[in-house]
Amino acid sequence: MPDSPTATVEAPRVVADHGDNPHHARRWLILVMIGLAQLMVVLDATIVNIALPSAQADLGFSNDARQWVVTAYALAFGSLLLLGGRIGDIFGRKPAFLVGLGGFAVVSAIGGAATSIEMLLAARAAQGVFGALLAPAALSLLTTTFTDPKERGRAFGIFGAIAGGGAAIGLLLGGVLTEYLDWRWCMYVNIVFAVIALAGSYVLLRHEPVAASDRPKLDVPGTLTSTAGLFAVVYGFANKESHDWSSASVWGFLLAGVVLLVVFVRIQTTTSHPLLPMRIVLDRDRAGAYASVFLLGIGMFAIFLFLTFYLQQNLRFTPIESGLAFMPMVATLMISATSATALLLPRFGARPLVPLGMVIGAVGLFWLSQISLTSTYSGGVLLPLMVLGVGIGLSMAPAMSVATLGVEAHDAGVASATVNTMQQIGGSIGTALLSTLAADAAVSFVDGRQPTPQLLADAAIHSYSTAFTWAAGVFLVGALISGLLLRSGAPNMEGAAPAVHM
Repeated sequence: MPDSPTATVEAPRVVADHGDNPHHARRWLILVMIGLAQLMVVLDATIVNIALPSAQADLGFSNDARQWVVTAYALAFGSLLLLGGRIGDIFGRKPAFLVGLGGFAVVSAIGGAATSIEMLLAARAAQGVFGALLAPAALSLLTTTFTDPKERGRAFGIFGAIAGGGAAIGLLLGGVLTEYLDWRWCMYVNIVFAVIALAGSYVLLRHEPVAASDRPKLDVPGTLTSTAGLFAVVYGFANKESHDWSSASVWGFLLAGVVLLVVFVRIQTTTSHPLLPMRIVLDRDRAGAYASVFLLGIGMFAIFLFLTFYLQQNLRFTPIESGLAFMPMVATLMISATSATALLLPRFGARPLVPLGMVIGAVGLFWLSQISLTSTYSGGVLLPLMVLGVGIGLSMAPAMSVATLGVEAHDAGVASATVNTMQQIGGSIGTALLSTLAADAAVSFVDGRQPTPQLLADAAIHSYSTAFTWAAGVFLVGALISGLLLRSGAPNMEGAAPAVHM
């Protein structure tokens, strides 16, 4: 089977046969379980943000320790995704999915019952470990469950909407749980999601043992270098929140991460059983899709972080009101994502959709950068947010679909893990890069002037506008790169998701 879904076909492509798909009859119920799992993983990156002040007051930890409640999850999740994806390929996607769900529920219960910051951090890191097993298994199950081209488009539209809007939902849910129950419910709520998805998936999914001939071997050197390299990159960017770029804890880890990842790529080109086969990432369409997801991850960060600051500090929104303020964006994102993959992608292909979506997203960000101290939500935030939702949905869902299109079944897990890795690493880079740019803009704004409350307020607005403008620039770069890499024409959806032989 050719590796690229749009390349010239030299051998007959295996057309998906519903009779060979053990999940076809129950595919939509399976999608519900996959969606719950994906929502849990995505929203967990933001749901604790609003709960942090309450957790800090309860457990009595320092401000320096506070950021690690978020970072511990990102570190484990981002660095172990490739390994988690390959484990699913080796042992089967159903076992990986179920173990990921069960483990996530257990460690969430431990985190909710935490009596110290050490216990909470350990639970958050463990959530990242099980999330790294769960997220690629979910996406690869989606890839191998939906074999009909039109249905695959709808399924990936829903999945892409969850991936794009889950962080905003996390902000809303975190606000509701913290205000009306307790910060610990931001951890306990995962148990509800996980138990429902675990019970449903156990019944709905069929486990088919991986044939010895189809089971890839674990690339130990590749696993060690990729895990250590991704860890170093995420850790280096995480340290940037509290250190200067000149600090060895920032540039040292970033340099080490780059070197380790270069060694990893070298290993992948020489070993007979690579953790990440180069045929996956060297395909033009998938390379363009991965780059798009990576840059979307960088740009999307500005929306959630800095707009949350603006809503709460300038417009005086409560946590719940802040979460609700993002819902119009989620609505337009879901409509755009499902329409793009179900109707537009099969007809036009990803090349016009992904760049257009990123340009629309850039327009929304540029519009949002015009906010001022006198702006209102309805007059300065609502419409740009809705435009952003259209742009993100139009680009994110098709990119995620193309990123796993045409991948052989035994590579589906690691290909799916690469999508999640790009989004996670993009978010980590966005955290450091845009925070630094915003902070520098605020300092420059007040430099040499007498600090007054009015000046400081203007400086804060200037820092938000700077972050939005740079994020818009990232989206425009993404539009250019995706336009150059993605091929023209509608993708060959037939047989894109091979019959499952797990």
